[in-house]
Amino acid sequence: MITTQKTGGLQKPGADIPSNYSRLIARELDLTAKQLPRLLQGTGLGITQFLTEDSLLTATQQVRILRNALELSGQPELGLRLGKRLTPATHGAMGFVAYSSADLLNALQAIHTFLPTRASFIQLHLQQVDERLECILDFQELLDDDIQRCLSDAMVKALFEFGEFIVGRPLHEAEICFVHPKPEYHSIYPDFLSGQIHFDCDQLKLTLPTALCREPNAAANHENYRLALQQCQSMLAQLQSDKPTYQTRLKKMMLSRPPGTLSEDEAAASLFMSKRTLARKLKQERTSFRNIRGEILSQQAASYLRDSQLSIEAIAALMNYHDSANFRRAFKRWFDQPPERFRLNVRARTLHPPDG
Repeated sequence: MITTQKTGGLQKPGADIPSNYSRLIARELDLTAKQLPRLLQGTGLGITQFLTEDSLLTATQQVRILRNALELSGQPELGLRLGKRLTPATHGAMGFVAYSSADLLNALQAIHTFLPTRASFIQLHLQQVDERLECILDFQELLDDDIQRCLSDAMVKALFEFGEFIVGRPLHEAEICFVHPKPEYHSIYPDFLSGQIHFDCDQLKLTLPTALCREPNAAANHENYRLALQQCQSMLAQLQSDKPTYQTRLKKMMLSRPPGTLSEDEAAASLFMSKRTLARKLKQERTSFRNIRGEILSQQAASYLRDSQLSIEAIAALMNYHDSANFRRAFKRWFDQPPERFRLNVRARTLHPPDG
């Protein structure tokens, strides 16, 4: 039986929603740079910050952008159109791991695990009932009816994008339950979603046959991204038990990006403070940006060396070191030994565990 529990530790930690989703909204509306202020009205965001690749939004800002978009578009079905743009590649690390998973079930479990790194106010819960897998979506913010309908349409369509990518065909066996009443545009839902569609339900839910979810994914990468998933699952579990301190927020940001790519300037901007203010707050928590970055990278490096047969060069590339020599120097600084020695010691302990 597959069950997941709701977790509250990552809710509302500030700015945690990648702005690329809102830039997709701007593209869907075909807005020019001069028209962006209309989309950003009431958010406090400037165009430069909005267009910065790694900028993050709060849930309040994201909801306001959606509301502005609905008004600008005049299209109540905008959520379905946005969902069609939410292909796996738009979800960063979460999408990368999910579409590389062995099957749709593992992909959905990855989305459940990683979704807090993309939008902490949206939760995905999985449970198996008889021979079907239920995917239940839950919003942890108070939303008006139009925004809830728009987000519901977009999120369900986004799950379909993952499912159809992995299965390789429309999900005719799907059953979708929407909480909102049947909208005026209900006749176009089949253009976006296959399967049976219901409205006025108790939960926002997508159900699929378990057998379909276990069909092998032809695009799976069984080595690199299985390890990345395991590592991030473990680290997210740790974060979910923490208070939303500044170091917790930084760890979460780092986990939502490729290893080692978040700069201190970008982190401070995402938290709407100066680099100096961030450094002072981290000092009060007896840590620093460099220490947190080293902690994340060292745990990821140790996991790859311990759990895989990847070469040192391949691990260095996965962790965004352009030169394996730089990775070796960093690893020796973390563990006081080169990565080759670390791997040999781990294997020796596995073959010859200590007595007792």
